Amino acid sequence: MPTLLLVDGSSYLYRAFHALPDLRNQSGDPTGALYGMISMLRRLTSDIDAEYRACIFDASGPTFRDTLYSEYKSHRPPMPEDLAKQIEPIHAVVRALGWPLLMESGVEADDVIATLAKQAAAAGFSVVVSTGDKDLAQLVTPQVTLVNTMSNERLDVAGVEAKFGVTPERITDYLALVGDTADNIPGVPKVGPKTAAKWIQTYGDLDGVIAQAADIKGVVGENLRSHLDFLPLGRTLTTVKTDVSLPVAITDLLAKPEDQNILRDVFRHNGFKTWLKAIDEPGAGTKTAAKTEAEAPLALLPDDGAHRVHYETILDEAALNRWLEKIQTAERVALDTETTSLDEQQARLVGISFAVAPGEAAYLPLAHDGPDTPAQLPFADTLARLKPWLEDSTPRKILQHAKYDQHVFANHGIRLSGIVDDTLLAAYVLEAGQVSPGALELGTLARRHLGLPTIPYEAICGKGANQIGFNQVAVADASAYAAEDADITLRIAERLLPRLACEPGLESTYRNLELPTAQVLFTMEQNGVLIDNQQLADQSHALGERMLALETEAHTLAGQSFNLNSPKQLAEILFTQQGLPVKKKTASGTPSTDEEVLSELALDFPLPRVLLEYRSIAKLKNTYCDKLPQRINPATGRVHTHYSQTTAVTGRLASSDPNLQNIPVRTPEGRRIRAAFIARPGHSIFSADYSQIELRIMAHLSADNGLLSAFAQGEDIHRATAAEVFGVMPLEVDDNQRRAAKAINFGLIYGMSAFGLAKQLGIERGAAQTYIDRYFDRYPGVARYMEETRQSAHQHGYVETVFGRRLWLPDLKAGQQGRRQGAERAAINAPMQGTAADLIKLAMIAVQDWLTREQLQSLLIMQVHDELVLEVPDHERARVSEALGPLMTNVAKLKVPLVVDIGIGPNWDDAH
Repeated sequence: MPTLLLVDGSSYLYRAFHALPDLRNQSGDPTGALYGMISMLRRLTSDIDAEYRACIFDASGPTFRDTLYSEYKSHRPPMPEDLAKQIEPIHAVVRALGWPLLMESGVEADDVIATLAKQAAAAGFSVVVSTGDKDLAQLVTPQVTLVNTMSNERLDVAGVEAKFGVTPERITDYLALVGDTADNIPGVPKVGPKTAAKWIQTYGDLDGVIAQAADIKGVVGENLRSHLDFLPLGRTLTTVKTDVSLPVAITDLLAKPEDQNILRDVFRHNGFKTWLKAIDEPGAGTKTAAKTEAEAPLALLPDDGAHRVHYETILDEAALNRWLEKIQTAERVALDTETTSLDEQQARLVGISFAVAPGEAAYLPLAHDGPDTPAQLPFADTLARLKPWLEDSTPRKILQHAKYDQHVFANHGIRLSGIVDDTLLAAYVLEAGQVSPGALELGTLARRHLGLPTIPYEAICGKGANQIGFNQVAVADASAYAAEDADITLRIAERLLPRLACEPGLESTYRNLELPTAQVLFTMEQNGVLIDNQQLADQSHALGERMLALETEAHTLAGQSFNLNSPKQLAEILFTQQGLPVKKKTASGTPSTDEEVLSELALDFPLPRVLLEYRSIAKLKNTYCDKLPQRINPATGRVHTHYSQTTAVTGRLASSDPNLQNIPVRTPEGRRIRAAFIARPGHSIFSADYSQIELRIMAHLSADNGLLSAFAQGEDIHRATAAEVFGVMPLEVDDNQRRAAKAINFGLIYGMSAFGLAKQLGIERGAAQTYIDRYFDRYPGVARYMEETRQSAHQHGYVETVFGRRLWLPDLKAGQQGRRQGAERAAINAPMQGTAADLIKLAMIAVQDWLTREQLQSLLIMQVHDELVLEVPDHERARVSEALGPLMTNVAKLKVPLVVDIGIGPNWDDAH
């Protein structure tokens, strides 16, 4: 069966332009996209054996979709000038590489690809389409396959269904529901990939979803019904044409040999010396490639005009001595570890990789023990030789997620120093809000910022039950993978750090906040926290008994026994047998029994109230009482959580394995769990908490005179707000008025509407709106800040914290009104949350710096939102009590005073 290979040329050239550095020839003309196109097409032809092929580009001018929908792709900026200059040379070189080239006016490249794919499949061809465009998943059949060279992903029919949850023929229905931001096609607000796939699975296709729209409950159902008129057009816009009239037949697309004369001129003119040498000295390029392959069989990074890829495996003393000299004399070194585990407290070294220049890297295997493993240098002796360099703060070291590697070295008695850059944190500071946290992984960064594919971990270790440990990987394969990691880390640093240098606020956030915070977090994670195991066991027993009592009460109220953890049985009892009102339905159309529904029903009915309490108790028992003891490290006797700096776009830290930030403080059961976090004998727990920090930041940002005055005079801010809103003297404010003012103060920070306030306070919507209007009348600076922030966010696409952290809000330009409004609420709240996150980080840095400088034995052991928790020996209690408050309040000067509440006790609950 002949094979036709089709390339989405327009996708390729944009990918090449944005991925590669600003390469230029001797005349100063841009060449990066040209170089990238040549590299990608040559790699593709070597990977896929196809007798027939074509490279398809978008033609200039409007297409039929612009006529159907005036907003189609209207948000896209014009083509960058440096890319536009390379279009004609790219077209010429594509032809010189032996690729037939097609462009058709009035349609897009996707339509031409679809037409060719359909014709070729009908003629008995196997078709491979190289693209990163999810729209073309609709083309996949047993004869048509998609390949994404950036992610090494290959999609057949089963692959499409696994990835999207729908079959290829339903992809256009799926896209109509979720929308396509790249093409400015709005989907149904609040409908994401999972919901869209579920609807299509349930109702068959888009027409079925439309027909059953009245039965879909909740907010998404309302959004669907308000969007029904656009859905057919959305499907039409995402459906590719398969009947474009083309000037060629499939048999005209036979691959041609490269035109060496044209390519020689192109390579010489643009300074592509390696490729030029391969033409002028046949065999030279082959020898270079063979040498690289022998040293690192899986290496995927191509040589280019600036970087020759050369990876080495350090297996003997001579190689070790040579690389010790390299890393000791290099201006900076990228460093990476390969280990036995992702658990940073347990991981042991398998090997170490270094990169001293782009393309020049090495791997030092230390503990491989798989079959046919060559002799390795002695583990202990080799680490001892490396230890002085690793612990020296002078050599400049670059890592990706350095904190993990610090823990790994610490497990071997080495304190890694000299970390000057962390590419994970640099990318996070630059791109928070623009990409998901998962998009900060090294391989994804390489594809996004360098346009380079990397070796997936699964390619050398396997997947699932068949996955092997890194110590079992063949040394040659491990060397390719590990050396590439160090090389990529160095290249990413070279790409991102100049961008940070051009943004003083972002560079300050990176260098003065995130990098030092990472060092404090490393220390906190090493310190861990002591847990009273017996107390948790006792609490688990008591909670278990309470669960049994609640289960009995629920059975009595239901009039029968049932499984409290079964949504199906619960729905049957609540809505069928007891006739309670259905508040919303699941995606499959069954009545929902989630927490929101039960909370609403619990206001009027006893059984939902009991169920809510049961779920709350069960979560405390299972998540904390039973699992926390399992997380105690046997080597230290303490629990060591992991803090992530890159999970939340606002800069807030996230705790995991175990999560220590979600232990409830408002319930007696939650407080008893906190009481199990204890100090060692002769020590106390200190809790230092910023008071009303986000409200103080609001006063600072808005510069509202009323708020500034209230905080300056140390007033109860909620009582002061109530006095203003209700027109009474502060002493006359009653509890209900203060409660309402508190709801307003915090609600406005999070963008609460009059409807939300009314629901929270149990009042009419009109009364809630009156409260809000009075608030803004009394605090006009707040209203002004909110409006100015909205306008600035729309103008720039982001907001900033007081300290310069940038928070991107891409949904400000979303076609869906709900998403835009959500982004506007986030624009108002994010500077406050982000500034609060920055303040607690500055406080952590200041406190840990003081503890280190004064050589104290007190330990910083936890950070929970706006609170720092320390374990303090009794003989240091007075010093820490005196210093802690000023250390935290003096990290920044706002327009209102910062206040820190400090508590001391034998456990966290007593101290908080």
